[in-house]
Amino acid sequence: MVAIGKKKYKVGEGAQFLTRKAALKKLQLSLKDFRKLCILKGIYPREPRNRKRAQKGKSGIKTLYHIKDIQFLMHEPIIWKLRDYKVFSRKVGRAKAMRDFAAMKRYLNNHPTLKLDHIVKERYPTFMDALRDLDDCLTLCFLFSTFPSMAHIPRDQSVLCRKLTTEFMHAVIAAKALRKVFVSIKGYYYQAEIQGQTVNWIVPHNFSFEPQSRAEVDFKVMSTFVEFYIVMLGFVNYRLYHSLNLFYPPKLTAAGGESEKALVDEEVYVDERVRALSVPLVSLDPTSQAAEENEVDEFPVTDNADAEQARKEAEKKRKLKTLFKDLKFFINREVPRQELVFCILSFGGKVSWDKMSFVGATFDENDETITHQIVDRPSMGKSFLSRYYVQPQWVFDSINAMELLPVEDYLMGAILPPHLSPFDNQLDQTYIPPEERAMRDPSYKLTKWQDDDEEEDDDAGDDDKEEGNPEEDQEEMEEEVEEEEEDEGEEVDKEKLRLKKKKNMKVKAGEIVKEVPWAKAKQEKQEFHLREKMIPKKHRNLYKSMVAGREKRAKEIWLLKKKRRLHDEEAKKAAKETRKAQRAAAADFF
Repeated sequence: MVAIGKKKYKVGEGAQFLTRKAALKKLQLSLKDFRKLCILKGIYPREPRNRKRAQKGKSGIKTLYHIKDIQFLMHEPIIWKLRDYKVFSRKVGRAKAMRDFAAMKRYLNNHPTLKLDHIVKERYPTFMDALRDLDDCLTLCFLFSTFPSMAHIPRDQSVLCRKLTTEFMHAVIAAKALRKVFVSIKGYYYQAEIQGQTVNWIVPHNFSFEPQSRAEVDFKVMSTFVEFYIVMLGFVNYRLYHSLNLFYPPKLTAAGGESEKALVDEEVYVDERVRALSVPLVSLDPTSQAAEENEVDEFPVTDNADAEQARKEAEKKRKLKTLFKDLKFFINREVPRQELVFCILSFGGKVSWDKMSFVGATFDENDETITHQIVDRPSMGKSFLSRYYVQPQWVFDSINAMELLPVEDYLMGAILPPHLSPFDNQLDQTYIPPEERAMRDPSYKLTKWQDDDEEEDDDAGDDDKEEGNPEEDQEEMEEEVEEEEEDEGEEVDKEKLRLKKKKNMKVKAGEIVKEVPWAKAKQEKQEFHLREKMIPKKHRNLYKSMVAGREKRAKEIWLLKKKRRLHDEEAKKAAKETRKAQRAAAADFF
């Protein structure tokens, strides 16, 4: 009898993976439709443990998908809709070629529509699941909202992204959920806390130029992601507005008692007003909204340290929500308006701008109740004594510090302090500036070179004073020498007595063996090399790359520390020369 064995590549990894070509043949889709379907359903290529077995013995590197994922796609109704799109395009093309415009008009009126509601519900069964995956959605939607009209991006996508992102910003303002802000060369980093979930996103700088060309960036893939994220963000906004007791789509109240019908261009005014975020929304039930705002988190009085820490954190967050409550801001034309308005309103402040430049202003610059005017220029022709003229960084740094910082360092024309990131850095080997270390650790004292120089000068002055009485110093030194000689005589007698007792002892005292630091370090280094030799061969290259990366990061940290030390030394020298010149000028004057 002949033993019948299992056929090769019919079990194991050979039967669990499919190449992209086999997947296209199984689903009967084009490459373009297959990519779109995988993006919408969240299907990505897999990396097998043994690529040779998964590729059925074939060499090279191919794109592999799990067989269960492809079977999952076979039951998707969108496949039939994509086929309808193909049939529709063929019919329209044939009618256009035959100049049958009646049939072409009929086909266009019956254009197939692709609905993604069921996919959003399938991928995010609960609202918390959608909030956890909201970071990429918001970042991409904010990016598309800044795009101008381009040929390879659908116009309605940019308009809809702008609308949905503005609605989301309105919800964040109403919920006072903003927590951190950071400005970098990439854009504005925001962090909000929505129903206990931390959401981070980036808003790019809005520059008036066209983004990269189509050859460098695949806008088709990005547009497919945006097509799904638009539907997802619509669901999230609907749920957020109803949880905040607000109408959705948002309804705006008339600002300043001015009727919208009296305006010349109502649509432009409404759009600009929504983008500026300065107009409050209409709530479903004002009484319940007021009750929600007055709610305060209460913690039981216990001796537990964790409960006390949680109570303190909740108190900080509660105060942060009303950081700018009694403040009125006026924004100059040269300052980024939408970002500052969003931050100020999220913390209870009032804000306005020049009504001649932008519509929707709530009060004028001549208003005497304005407490802060945000400017970004060295000087101004007209100024008011009743307000502070601060730079925009003061708003962002105050939010990150959870308190109103002193305005002296942020006044108009002043050299600003470093704008540090409030987000926690998870890397272990990173350079942390002294200012950031002082911000994270309140016990760490930031040493300033100005104070050090003043202390050195004071010490030098004290030394000069002490050198003025040589006779008194001589007498004090003689007294100290006599006292030391008496102490040494007593110590000698005690030592003799101790040695005499030691000889009479039968058991000798043990000697303490001192560890040699360099020998211990050498032994640890040898043990570390032995552990490195025990690494398996297949993991050795990975370990070498990790060690190389660690050494590279250490070198970067060393270079940054050296650069900071040289900068501090130059600043210290310049400050010292300035003080000397001031003292010489004062001496000449008097």
